[in-house]
Amino acid sequence: MITRIAWNEIWGRPGLDDRSRRFIVLAITVALGRWEEFALHVRTGLMRDGFTRDELKEVLMQSAIYAGVPAANTAFAEAGKIIAELDSAIVQD
Repeated sequence: MITRIAWNEIWGRPGLDDRSRRFIVLAITVALGRWEEFALHVRTGLMRDGFTRDELKEVLMQSAIYAGVPAANTAFAEAGKIIAELDSAIVQD
């Protein structure tokens, strides 16, 4: 059901591109503290060139204003872990 509705019917709609949708998901997951889903979208966005690290920073800064600084602080920490993992994988290759 999740695959059919979320990925097919919602993500597949023509109104927004995937990059915009991913930014929205990042902001919402920060606001709700859904860190597993946040991590999935950070990793996917960075690995598939969906957005840059600077753009991620801007989304998190914006989230700090609307969702609260504590939530954004956690988001920066979680994103930092993912970035460190990705950087480590690049060095090992």
